[in-house]
Amino acid sequence: MNNYKGDITPNQAWQKLQDNPQAKLIDVRTTAEWCFVGLPQLQECCKEVICIEWVCYPDMAPNANFMAQLKQQGAQPDDELLFLCRSGQRSMMAAIMATGQGFTQCYNISDGFDGCLDETGKRSNIGGWKVSGLPWRQA
Repeated sequence: MNNYKGDITPNQAWQKLQDNPQAKLIDVRTTAEWCFVGLPQLQECCKEVICIEWVCYPDMAPNANFMAQLKQQGAQPDDELLFLCRSGQRSMMAAIMATGQGFTQCYNISDGFDGCLDETGKRSNIGGWKVSGLPWRQA
């Protein structure tokens, strides 16, 4: 059963990051995505994005150390953990796994960083962190 707390929008995630000192943004995309697509910027919230690959670039193998790395980054069982990927799929799996490992406040940012595919099959036009106008930077 996937008893994570649920799906939220990027704007709802931003509000949680501003309101809760224990809220953490966990970006589960790959190193290549962080470097070439961009990263959320959380300076306004006095926080930094926690970057942990769900699958490891370039072979895209599952990250067997994901949970250990999450704990090493200081995530506590009762923290609000807001998981982000490109479109909301990997982040949902990460939220489910973390919940299964005893983390009680796991959310999936359903639109991800780049949002849904538009009618032409492209991202970054509908939904997502970037389209929502939230702070981000391209490396």
